[in-house]
Amino acid sequence: MDQLLLFFVSLIANLFSAFSGGGAGLLQLPVLIFLGLPFGVALATHKVASVALGVGATVRHLRESTLERRFTLFMLMTGLPGVVIGASIILHIPGRVAEVALGCLTLGLGLYSGSRKQLGQNYLPSHRDRRGMLTGGGVLFCLGILNGSLTSGTGLFVTLWLVRWFGLDYKRAVAYTLVLVGLFWNGTGALTLGMLGSIKWNWLPALLAGSLLGGYGGAHLAIRQGNRWIKRAFEIISILVGIKLIIG
Repeated sequence: MDQLLLFFVSLIANLFSAFSGGGAGLLQLPVLIFLGLPFGVALATHKVASVALGVGATVRHLRESTLERRFTLFMLMTGLPGVVIGASIILHIPGRVAEVALGCLTLGLGLYSGSRKQLGQNYLPSHRDRRGMLTGGGVLFCLGILNGSLTSGTGLFVTLWLVRWFGLDYKRAVAYTLVLVGLFWNGTGALTLGMLGSIKWNWLPALLAGSLLGGYGGAHLAIRQGNRWIKRAFEIISILVGIKLIIG
């Protein structure tokens, strides 16, 4: 029964995450803790499972050829070092204060996006000069630290930052988030946490299956539904994640 529960929770969480651009930890991580895992073990196990979200989403998004090679490498080079740093320090720092702060910011993301009707509806590349890329890369580095250290919502930050600073529409931003954050950032965080902590390996088959199917299905919905529906899903998930982080 535990394995069946894990599969369905993972499927639902990652389906919505792949559609909106983040937030899989809203359901998945609390369930792992509820079933008896310590926070550190639950976080590491969640990170490993979330890599399958990136795999499923990557398989679907690569068929659309929406990712630019240079920008992809830029996100990896700026974000991955931050992920390693964040994953290295989280096991030694009480996370409650950080989670409340992150919850307030995440809630703000949803409210901000909801107040700007045209945000992310069109692809208008911006800040691609040296100064803009340095600023954007610095923020992605900080977001990488959050991604490696905290539980849910960081993918939503990346999605909105790509929309707000680099001028991507929501469909492109979600594609970058799912492929690069879901697969590479989370994979690096999972590897770091696995080396420093421990993982509940016998729970992973159900979690991986749900994440893989949910990631592919959510990516398919995002591609088919377009920017307006993705924007609404992003706002709803951001608000729910923010409230969940605040109340604990």
